[in-house]
Amino acid sequence: MRRRQLINQPSQYGFTLIELLVTLSVASILLSVAVPSYRTFVQDNLLLMQSNNFFSTLALAKSEAIRRSNPVTVCPSTNGTSCTGGAVWSNGWLVFSDPNGNGVVEAGEEILQVGAAFTSGNTFSGTRARVTFTANGFSMASNDTFSLCDSRGASYSKAIILNNQGRFRSETGTGTCG
Repeated sequence: MRRRQLINQPSQYGFTLIELLVTLSVASILLSVAVPSYRTFVQDNLLLMQSNNFFSTLALAKSEAIRRSNPVTVCPSTNGTSCTGGAVWSNGWLVFSDPNGNGVVEAGEEILQVGAAFTSGNTFSGTRARVTFTANGFSMASNDTFSLCDSRGASYSKAIILNNQGRFRSETGTGTCG
């Protein structure tokens, strides 16, 4: 016959009040440090995403102009079917085939892309009401700097700089915010 040995085991499991208070204190300290950094991280990533979105739009327009051997125009648009004029691009834009190069969406001209309006109150503007890429990929008379800004101001802005040769680049902290 086997003997049964009793082992002393605690009958209750859990945390003491002191352990719980220490854990909550450490968690609150970590959160107070992490939340402001997280907000900056989210704002930086939103600006980067929005500037990359427009950067890829310019790349699409240039490549389509070369591929089609026809001008392709990018212009601000609020309705997704026509250009609105003006230089505020944060409400959305259009990319369309523009064989006559007049910068107006007309019957028979294909809309290639519709850019959505920016969210979170970020502003995006340039000095031109349109950018037209010619069949050789140049953007004659479309020299411009597009500035993307959020509530933090110019030092955190993104700028997309377009030159007459159709080349564009992005910079941080060089935009003009109004």
